[in-house]
Amino acid sequence: MANDITADILIIGTGVAGAIAGAKLAAQGLTVAFLESGKRIDRYEAVERFWNAKIKVPESAYPNDPEAAHPLTHRIEDFYQQQGPELFKSTYIKVLGGTTWHWLGTTLRNLPSDFKLKSLYGQGVDWPISYDDLEPFYLAAENEIGVAGNSNEDLGSPRSGDFPMPQIPMTYLDKHFASALDGTPYQVSSTPQGRNSVYRQERPECCGNNSCIPICPIQAKYDATVHVALAESAGAQVHSETTATRLNVGSDGSISSVDFQRADGSTGTASGKVVIVAAHAVETPRLLLNSTQENAPNGVANSSDQVGRNLMDHPTRLSWAEAAEPVFPYRGPLSTSGIENLRDGDFRQERGAFRIEIGNDGHSWPTGAPTTTAAALAAQGLRGEELDAALKDAASRQIRLASLVEQSPDAENRITLDPEKRDANGVPLPRIHYDFDDYTRNGLEAAEKAHDEVFKALGARNIQHSPDIQGAGHIIGTVRMGADASSAVVDSDLRSFDHPNLFLLGSGTFPTSATANPTLTIAALALRSVNAIAASVR
Repeated sequence: MANDITADILIIGTGVAGAIAGAKLAAQGLTVAFLESGKRIDRYEAVERFWNAKIKVPESAYPNDPEAAHPLTHRIEDFYQQQGPELFKSTYIKVLGGTTWHWLGTTLRNLPSDFKLKSLYGQGVDWPISYDDLEPFYLAAENEIGVAGNSNEDLGSPRSGDFPMPQIPMTYLDKHFASALDGTPYQVSSTPQGRNSVYRQERPECCGNNSCIPICPIQAKYDATVHVALAESAGAQVHSETTATRLNVGSDGSISSVDFQRADGSTGTASGKVVIVAAHAVETPRLLLNSTQENAPNGVANSSDQVGRNLMDHPTRLSWAEAAEPVFPYRGPLSTSGIENLRDGDFRQERGAFRIEIGNDGHSWPTGAPTTTAAALAAQGLRGEELDAALKDAASRQIRLASLVEQSPDAENRITLDPEKRDANGVPLPRIHYDFDDYTRNGLEAAEKAHDEVFKALGARNIQHSPDIQGAGHIIGTVRMGADASSAVVDSDLRSFDHPNLFLLGSGTFPTSATANPTLTIAALALRSVNAIAASVR
């Protein structure tokens, strides 16, 4: 086993957190090396793979090789070893650029109150930083990602500058919702999005392919390969198809080296003055827990016994209906507007807050429409032109809402290592215990009532609610930040309390879930950590 990779900074993972931090650190003249389990992706080939997939789930455009295995939405228990009582349903992929390949693109900021949930409402915990601490990095992250938004509307999160691009236009469907809900408690707003509304930084403007999940065919939507390329242009080295399997702790408590295995079965070690683990909120604790050794008996960075704990998502209430008149979905990005004024209030003393996402994708998520719509109409005996006309009319009226609900941190919701099943690299598969407390369930119940009221205002018919709680694709918690080493894994700079040269980046560090889609906050926290990382090297 040769120590064949060395750098000032060794980064495990090339998703949004690792890629942005790596690009900024490389630009400062520091040597950077990435270890990435997955392959480089050819966009054209990925689009073809998606088009040809018989089962079109968020992962269907990407490889799922044994050496870089990840969970699949339609076979969730093949990879996650679920212990219940609820199924954890959110997934990720292992490719160069990470899960930003199939993210929706929503780039909301957290609210100021989200950082003080315990102080204000007696729930969860407070973050060790405030909104004001993170605000300049939110602004920087919006410029790095390239966010299109309405600068005249802060959505409850005060801004010190404008979005770098004007908002993506609201769809006809959005405007129909806004008109019908005018004067009600439900205010429709344009959603900030990490996609180009104009040509910017050698990437085209969005042309409304409506396949943001699982792939933007033209890269109008940001993905982390943008920053991987910037890092490489500044001299960073990327080792794809190379999986970190163990962190080794030196006698001084620092991370001395990292063991890895390549897809061809060969092994090696890598080292850096600073090691950054940015491998998502499942893979990060999985790696740390797999690194038990004499001077880290409970796993690396785990003296607090908090690694793997407080797993969260945005449990999602999914509802759909038929509009009273054609609203013409299936145009534009999958979502361009939402109802954002329900994310805060004294009710948070009793139940989780939520935001309502308005879908432009008809009934695709809940029913697989329009295929199922055509089958249902054919079953009624319709054929030929009559079937064609009925299908067009039905599809033109399809509307759906998804409420993303705040979930409480719970130490018993956790990721551990399965004692029996391992992947092709010899790393135990993640075992998951997951449930919802009353605070979260009360939020889900309130969201369903809100959906009924919204649909009623639209005069919608055939209102349906999914009997199952959905996953939002937002994997949060498991290595949370805090001010106290006894109850947190990393400090406010995202540095491990246990190992001075180890930083953990990503949504795993969030102490609470809030209601905003997490990507922008991931990016802002990564940018905020860059100076501390660079100082550690020097």
